[in-house]
Amino acid sequence: MYMPKLGTMRLRNKSALSRVVTGFLVFILVGLIAAQTTAPPASGNQPSPVQGTTQQPNATSSTQAPPPSQNPPAQTVPNQASPSQAAPGQAPPTQAPSNQAPASQPAAVQPTPSQAQPAQGQGPAATDSGVFVFRTQAQEVTLHATVVDERNRLVTNLSKPDFTVFENNQPQQIRTFRQEDFPVAMGIVIDNSGSMREKRDQVNKAAINLVRSSNPEDQVFVVNFNDEYYLDQEFTSDIKKLQAALEHVESRGGTALHDAIVASTDYLMKSPLQRKVLFVVTDGEDDASQESLEQTVHRLQQENGPTVYAIGLLGGEKLRHAKRELEVLADRTGGIAFFPPTLNEVDEISRSVAHDIRNQYTITYAPTTPKNVGGFRTIHVDAHARPYKKLTVRTRSGYYPGQEKGAGGEP
Repeated sequence: MYMPKLGTMRLRNKSALSRVVTGFLVFILVGLIAAQTTAPPASGNQPSPVQGTTQQPNATSSTQAPPPSQNPPAQTVPNQASPSQAAPGQAPPTQAPSNQAPASQPAAVQPTPSQAQPAQGQGPAATDSGVFVFRTQAQEVTLHATVVDERNRLVTNLSKPDFTVFENNQPQQIRTFRQEDFPVAMGIVIDNSGSMREKRDQVNKAAINLVRSSNPEDQVFVVNFNDEYYLDQEFTSDIKKLQAALEHVESRGGTALHDAIVASTDYLMKSPLQRKVLFVVTDGEDDASQESLEQTVHRLQQENGPTVYAIGLLGGEKLRHAKRELEVLADRTGGIAFFPPTLNEVDEISRSVAHDIRNQYTITYAPTTPKNVGGFRTIHVDAHARPYKKLTVRTRSGYYPGQEKGAGGEP
């Protein structure tokens, strides 16, 4: 089955050819300088071995091993390298060989989820960069839940005894329970097809207000999509960078919604932050994806998969089918799908999404069924407390155990 990855999430305005040519010219320049500094002395003595290796600009990090053909002996003078060695890691993402790290992978996202969640210890802990990561034991499942009353108002004053968690209809023992505003890893995924041309200004404003209303330590990226999808901004908390990325408006082509969501999910799972969200805005039915709705949902339902909040600016004869798809994507992941009748409501919706995210309960439990037993696990959470007549808990509907992705790998 075809599965888009970060390697196919292209960075706009970064031509692969220009990267290769620039890298090659820089490599030649470095080689010439190195050759002059290592030239043999006039006495005819042999030059001493080159100490260390010369680092090239724009090279991949130490964790991204170059292809075998790019490992010359330690004493080789740099200007003797072949042109094929000029720019490791600079091949176009869509044509990168399997043993080469994607060029578009952000250097800031280094820890994988498995590294951020050691087997020992629980609760939030700050990394070296000051980002809070919610740590759980390796055999625990983490849920992020929103609770509303019978009038659909957020309920934020519940305690651990008010909740009951069921996995495959079997009650589970809650190990940890918190309600704190931890930072979130968020992907803003915006439709850039031709029909969105007149809507983008207001949609962009709403997306920026979503970020402004969220935790200031959130890490956010931007993907614009039509029949293709582009990672126009890697993880950042810089409002100006996010705003610039949202202004990459082309408004052409079709709608590859499923492919954009799957690729965005793969990228999102590289973040060490425990809580993950996709904020999706589209105005039409998917007509260009290779992934089906079922395959997209399966990808979203990996362990620690993201919560989807969707806005459908829908109309016309395709309304029913497109609405159903967005409802499925949101419902299966514990989010909400909104269908405002006018653009004027989009900004208010984005602020309510931020409020929803910042008032979630975080619940962990150890499944009674071992995690090495495969198959989909259903999840249901109940809440009961006085004086509320009826409480509704919104969280993901289930997960596939052991499917959580590390950086750059398949589950």
